[in-house]
Amino acid sequence: MKLISIAMGQYAARRMQTLRRLARAAVLPALFWLPLVSAAPALPSLTIDSDSVTVSGLSSGGYMAHQYHVAYASEIAGAAIFAAGPYRCAGGGYPWNLWRATAVCMDLADWTPFLGPPDVADSIRATEDEARDGAIDPPQGLSGDRVYLYSGTRDDTVPQAVMNALRDYYAHFLLPTDLLYVDRQAAGHAMITLDYGGLCGNTEPPYLNDCDYDAAGAVFEHLYGPMAPADGDRPDGIVAFDQRPHFPDDGELSLADVGYLYVPEPCGQGAVCRLHVAFHGCDQYAERVGDAFYANGGYNPWAERNNIVVLYPQTRASVTLGSWWPNPKGCWDWWGYSGPDHHRKSGRQMRAIKSMIDRLIGRN
Repeated sequence: MKLISIAMGQYAARRMQTLRRLARAAVLPALFWLPLVSAAPALPSLTIDSDSVTVSGLSSGGYMAHQYHVAYASEIAGAAIFAAGPYRCAGGGYPWNLWRATAVCMDLADWTPFLGPPDVADSIRATEDEARDGAIDPPQGLSGDRVYLYSGTRDDTVPQAVMNALRDYYAHFLLPTDLLYVDRQAAGHAMITLDYGGLCGNTEPPYLNDCDYDAAGAVFEHLYGPMAPADGDRPDGIVAFDQRPHFPDDGELSLADVGYLYVPEPCGQGAVCRLHVAFHGCDQYAERVGDAFYANGGYNPWAERNNIVVLYPQTRASVTLGSWWPNPKGCWDWWGYSGPDHHRKSGRQMRAIKSMIDRLIGRN
């Protein structure tokens, strides 16, 4: 608890610094200026092409990006997944979901060699069943989407056998030309960057590894097509916003009060822009690692030059979650800690993200 208190104090100081910088900035004054108070400003409504929304994520964020892509297949144009498995990988209710999450979806073959990897056919059936029940969009909505997958050969947290299952899942719905799988770099469990973070083979906080490979640029080029070259971002392009208005009003979600947004200068001045949602991994939320992911994951320089707004929603660690289970690492919910419908449109975190996207597009 002492470490959590220290981290919260550091986070509060960082947030106040962000707000002071925001108040001084000439960028987006009408959208984001407010007196220096403890609350972050509201998420703005921008001019977003609603057909251009894409998602990406690492680890639990990869699972979240994938399940959001599947559940909202009619609204999401593509996805990039780092180190995650196929839809509804953890299966049904407690305790089997937690057991499957660790023994199958993370393929811990050293002590459960008879369990993994995930069964792709089960995930495809689950997708079709949920769509038939109206809990998610029909999977035909995935057709024509672009999907980028990344798996490091030294990732022992979500090994390549799990990612191979995700590849096979998407191959069932997509044309081969729409699916790109990068799986030959000796990378650990991390977001991969051109020149920021730890050694490429590491698996340690803040889970950003310098592998001499611009993964964010590769993601955007695969999802959107040719990009103008990245040429730096603007520190004042990062703005904090209040996530709380987007929470469903039915209990604890393990979501932070504050999220982050990168807004290229033309997008803040009314230009029509695209939208990308980037989900951090476990132990990678801002209260834990500061701005490591949302400032240094590699997306922002590409976003600035190519008019892509990047939404960085944030979780937080929770010790108790009502009648469900704790989330001490601040993971996104892909196994059911926030409720049994976590993978459906009705899932509480899913509804929160949908509300944020709708606000940015101007739907609410």
